[in-house]
Amino acid sequence: MKAYKQPQSVLVVIHTRALDVLLLERARQPGLWQSVTGSREGNEPPRATAQREVMEETGIDSSRYTLRDWQIDNTYEIFATWRDRYAPGVTHNTEHVFALELPERIDIITAPDEHRAYRWLPWQEAAEHCFSWSNRDAIRLLSAQAMNKAPAPTP
Repeated sequence: MKAYKQPQSVLVVIHTRALDVLLLERARQPGLWQSVTGSREGNEPPRATAQREVMEETGIDSSRYTLRDWQIDNTYEIFATWRDRYAPGVTHNTEHVFALELPERIDIITAPDEHRAYRWLPWQEAAEHCFSWSNRDAIRLLSAQAMNKAPAPTP
């Protein structure tokens, strides 16, 4: 029996205090850049999914830094090319947003089956390079919060 992905996922915007944002290039879709993303496994809560995905995709132990749950959920239609990963009839995914703050840029260990490259960019450039609207919007929200234009998310 095929194991399907759950239509519950996380988006983790990894950034420095100076608002440089880490982007990863998808291995199977060259040219598509994104933050850390991943689907829930089993009954894990969103924070555990975020911690696991950050470690798997970057080698970063998020327990050493500040991981904030923004209490934001985005629901979007799953791209048709990726729907076969989900149970028949599943067309939408709900994504829970987090941010992980690092003191400065660090070297990343990418998962080669998922990502072929990484780069750190100032938040404005990072937002423009994301293929996902929810990722772009999360990066823009990060900058707004840093400039005290929006309330800070709860930890």
